Amino acid sequence: MRNRLTLLLSLLALAAILLSACGPAPVAETPAPEAPVEEAPVEEVPAEPTHNIGTEDNPIKVLFVPSVDTTVIVTGGEVMAAALEEATGLKFEVSVPTSYAATIEEMCASPDNTMGFIPALGYAIANDLCGVDVAFKAVRFGFPVYWAQFLVARDSEFQSLEDLDGASWGYGTLTSTSGYLFPLVTLNGLGVTPGEATETGGHNQAAQAVYNGSVDFGTTFYSVPLDPDGNPAWSYDDWLAGRVTPDMYDVPTDVLDACGPNEDGSRLVCEGWRIADARANIRTEAPDVAQQVRILGLSDEIPNDTLSFGPEFPADLRAQIEAALLAFAETDAWGDSIGNPDFYDWSGIFPASDADYDIIRELLAVTGQSLDDFR
Repeated sequence: MRNRLTLLLSLLALAAILLSACGPAPVAETPAPEAPVEEAPVEEVPAEPTHNIGTEDNPIKVLFVPSVDTTVIVTGGEVMAAALEEATGLKFEVSVPTSYAATIEEMCASPDNTMGFIPALGYAIANDLCGVDVAFKAVRFGFPVYWAQFLVARDSEFQSLEDLDGASWGYGTLTSTSGYLFPLVTLNGLGVTPGEATETGGHNQAAQAVYNGSVDFGTTFYSVPLDPDGNPAWSYDDWLAGRVTPDMYDVPTDVLDACGPNEDGSRLVCEGWRIADARANIRTEAPDVAQQVRILGLSDEIPNDTLSFGPEFPADLRAQIEAALLAFAETDAWGDSIGNPDFYDWSGIFPASDADYDIIRELLAVTGQSLDDFR
């Protein structure tokens, strides 16, 4: 009996083992997916400027050429510098080098912190020397360009520029863009060879020489006459569209007899019209200059003076300054600065490109002038 019981217990144990072995395999637990870890937002830190240009230690140099009274330039330049500083937070320093050449040399020597108000001819030279880059050109009376004029006696036989072949010529100075250089290029282009040429010393003297009859023709700067409302007789758009004819260069012929200095002698007027070219500058010495001297023709258009930047001027600072200058040109303070008639008389600024000055480069190629000619 005991043996049977032992056997029975053994069988039961074996069955339990077999049942356990045949049971379902344990299911492996699948780990729960990990929740994505959100990275803490990184606050963008403005990049530190890699330069200190426009700071107290390294102010931006605003350079002007000494074409008018230096005191007037510095005073008006400080007005501009204050406006730019308020708009940009940058620091500026106004200076007037001793010559056109010195201004250009300063821009090349300080390529990353200079901006200069330099004439078209100076710009072409500076760009060639070290890559000075133009941003704006001046606007005067609504024009971003100007012209040289050819003056002759009103009763002379000359009817076209081609008629000047062999005629005696009076010009201001050899370095004058409108007084000599552009007229020379214009005459060369027409195949005209003047006769005896006389350096008179300035625009006024060249106009006076024609008035006196000491030369057959003279060359000076030209400005469009103003109508009785004070507006230019024609616009730059008219010029570009070919709507300007030679008879429009001067005041209308039916008001010529009335031309003369105004009451205070400050202008040359003709029944409300105003002559603004070089003849007006000798209105005191020659009050009937309009009746005695006429405009025979004009040169090709000459780009106005420039605002240019040093070749390595930081682009971000330049963009700030350009925007500030455009805004400043719309304010009354502009007239106390570079818009002052006793300063540079800029009525505004107009975007310019380097290609605008290719005609100046052509001129330099003809005349062979270099920086040394402007010292």
